This record gives sequence, structure tokens and C-alpha cells, in this order.
Amino acid sequence: QVHLVESGGGLVQAGGSLGLSCAASGRTFSSSAMGWFRQAPGKEREFVAAISGNNWRTYYADSVKGRFTISRDNAKNTASLQMNSLKSEDTAVYYCAARDGSGYSPLPRAYDYWGQGTQVTVSS
Repeated sequence: QVHLVESGGGLVQAGGSLGLSCAASGRTFSSSAMGWFRQAPGKEREFVAAISGNNWRTYYADSVKGRFTISRDNAKNTASLQMNSLKSEDTAVYYCAARDGSGYSPLPRAYDYWGQGTQVTVSS
């Protein structure tokens, strides 16, 4: 059974940094695209960042470009999201996701596996 488990969320002041980790088990995702999404109360789940499974190319939502960095470690079967210069509007539950394909997608429905989410709260 496949599991994705996020960690690293918490409370941080605006302008601060947090790092999120996603540990995968049950299968290897070395050739799979992995992504991070977030969902704020009353809003739809939105794309944050993704990294492809073939050439490790990275993609970011405009709202986080230049502030967030996605990475992966295939040896550990993990993905990470480093978040800097956090803003109050970054407050949300952050989800790790993986898809069977290697290509990137910003659409939640393109992803086959999801973690339970981790809360990130940015105080202003």
C-alpha cells in the first residue's frame, strides 16, 4: 500500500521560513512526478510546485515563484518544499502528491497518490 506522509508544518511569522518533507513508502517514485498543493479554508486545492520524474525540471505557481523551492531525493524516496519569505496568504494545509507519470501537471486530478496534509500558518 502506498503512503505519502508530510512533515514540517507549523506556525511561523511573516517573512520567516519553513521546510516541508514528504516521505513515500509502498513503492518507489524515482521516475514519477511529485508535487505540492495547498488548500486554504473555503478555497479549492491549488498547485504550488512540482518536479518531474525524468529530468527533475521544476515548476512553480506564480504566487510562490522565487520564494519556494521543490526538490527530491530518490535514494530516500522523498520530496521537499523549502518555503522562504512566507506571507499570511501562504497559510493553508499543504499536501504532497505523486503521479504514475513522469511529466509535470498543475492539476490535482492528474495525481494518483496523496498525503494527509500538514498545516502551515503564517502570522502577520
